[in-house]
Amino acid sequence: MKEAERMKTISFILIVLTTMVPSLLPEKSHASSDTKTLVINAKIDKVAKLIVDTNTVTFPNMDPDETKQIPAVQNDVKVTVKARTGSSSPVSLNIIADGDLTCGSDMIPIQNVTWQGSGSGFLNGTLSKSSVLAGSWTGSGVRQGTFRYFLNNSWNYQKGEYQVTVTYILTVP
Repeated sequence: MKEAERMKTISFILIVLTTMVPSLLPEKSHASSDTKTLVINAKIDKVAKLIVDTNTVTFPNMDPDETKQIPAVQNDVKVTVKARTGSSSPVSLNIIADGDLTCGSDMIPIQNVTWQGSGSGFLNGTLSKSSVLAGSWTGSGVRQGTFRYFLNNSWNYQKGEYQVTVTYILTVP
């Protein structure tokens, strides 16, 4: 009978072990996941910014026999054009004078002021009371250049301090 009790005890131990051991072992984890999407929007509008490093240009007095074109004291005038637009959209910089150079009732026709543009897209020109193209580019970017201003000298000018206002216009459609 001892053998029967021993077998009974072993059977009991096996039953206990088979029921308890799995609960002592870590459970197999079953992977679970969930996903969500995120849409990122960015609104990019057109922007134009113009920087001119001076707001005054002065032509000194010079002998017309010695100097045919008087360079401005402030040359070179540094200009930075910043534009954000479409990749094939035109960007233009224009210059317009609000009149002739005047001193009281005396005047020097504005066409006697010229400029030389340097830097990619910057153009040479002559001041006018109508808008004149001074720079042209395509698409977004930052463009830097300089303008050198000159006054055609003449014995026919009357003495005085002449003045005119010139406006730069940066256009980004």
